[in-house]
Amino acid sequence: MSVQRAILGMMALFVMMTLMPSPATAIEGNLLLEILLEKGIITKDDLTQIKAEEKKREAARAATHSRKTPQIEAGYGEETPAVAKTSEPSKKKDSGVKVGFGKKGFTLATRDGLFKTKIQWRFQGRYTYPERSDPRNASAFSDNEESTFELRRVRMKVGGHGYKPWIKYYFEVDWQPTNTSYSCCGDRTRLIDWRIMLEKYKWLKLRIGQWKINYSRERVDSSGKQTMVERSIMNRVFTIDRQVGMMLYGRVNPGTILDTNYYLGIYSGSGRATINDDDNMMYMGRIQWNVFGRELKWRQSDVKYHKKPTASISYGAYTVKGRCTRWSSSGCGQVSGFDRATTDGQYQVSGMQVGSAMKYRGWSWQHETHWKQIKDTEAAAGDPDQERNMFGGYLQTGYFPHYLISAVPKPLEIAFRYSHVDPNVDAGGDLRQEFTTGLNWFFAGHRNKLTLDASHLTLEQPNPNLPAWTEQRVRLQWDVSF
Repeated sequence: MSVQRAILGMMALFVMMTLMPSPATAIEGNLLLEILLEKGIITKDDLTQIKAEEKKREAARAATHSRKTPQIEAGYGEETPAVAKTSEPSKKKDSGVKVGFGKKGFTLATRDGLFKTKIQWRFQGRYTYPERSDPRNASAFSDNEESTFELRRVRMKVGGHGYKPWIKYYFEVDWQPTNTSYSCCGDRTRLIDWRIMLEKYKWLKLRIGQWKINYSRERVDSSGKQTMVERSIMNRVFTIDRQVGMMLYGRVNPGTILDTNYYLGIYSGSGRATINDDDNMMYMGRIQWNVFGRELKWRQSDVKYHKKPTASISYGAYTVKGRCTRWSSSGCGQVSGFDRATTDGQYQVSGMQVGSAMKYRGWSWQHETHWKQIKDTEAAAGDPDQERNMFGGYLQTGYFPHYLISAVPKPLEIAFRYSHVDPNVDAGGDLRQEFTTGLNWFFAGHRNKLTLDASHLTLEQPNPNLPAWTEQRVRLQWDVSF
């Protein structure tokens, strides 16, 4: 009988240990032991031994559980020694900051995703011979040769979002390292871009601030994401450049045959870093049809190798009344012959452009045709400078020959551009033309590249019997962003 009781006791101990994982089963185990004791199957000594073993196993489980308890993450993404849980562990985790580096520079971001800042530095080192800029008149074509090294651009870019991922911001500082005027103050630091974007909906967005207005693709394309060393000769005449104002924009019907981007803006019309000098405003609109239902980014060269054809056709127009007849990164400027503003709103300036762009399997193309009209509202009737119509444009193509001939290095791109400017359609002998060929070597896409281009520049003479003035120019540039 004693042997039988011992066997039954061991079975009871096994049942007890099996039922112990949860509080509910522990209560059932105790009840079973009491029944076995009452029936005389186990003795009080057996019951005491079983409960002692139960306490040992419970202590071992508690010790194992405490070792597996995860540590609580403190602010700024640092791990700390194990501490007691707080009532708000999720908030402490969200308060951490992540630090990283990517294509747009260094990144600081909160772990909850509500705040992010990207900081990027960029510089352009350039050599030019024998002309630093585009010659525009006879004296520029016949002046002294120049052999120039310069830091053309040194920029700091800061962008990101705050409070919500769709509340975005961006500003850009130009350190302007080169003194181009041979005076004491030619070099200066300039805040050239600053803007806030509300982009909750793809079809309706709002931008407020100062930026390169979304009118001309060539101008909006960053100087660090171009195929050639610099923009074409037509840019100076036809760009409306940076303005202060606001714009509604968006994309509708994405992925369909009616995929379209639109831009509608109102601006001061007086250029960068200025306030309006009258109550006239600049009004601008641009519509862009994405032919294959895919949006083409504002950058040149098919560095990313578009496997599917991606193209756009655009139309844009603007009008403004003020003192300015042209614009640049320096602000308000004047076209030759329209530099005698005496009253506010003296010049009525209007413009239109049609353009196209495409990228496909290493090949890129873009073109724009521009028309611009200037009216002097104060000029006397019959004055030849009372009204002027201007016409110009460019076409540009580039290709990575590696995709045709595998022996050619993959980072190499070959490009060509033609541009022309007729500063007065009603007069002759003033047509300017540009023929440029270029080579690019991309070390890391547009973020690190070497560009060499050579240009043949011409200017017609007023006398059609005389040959045009000509100039050849070579430029070498290293552009780096980090």
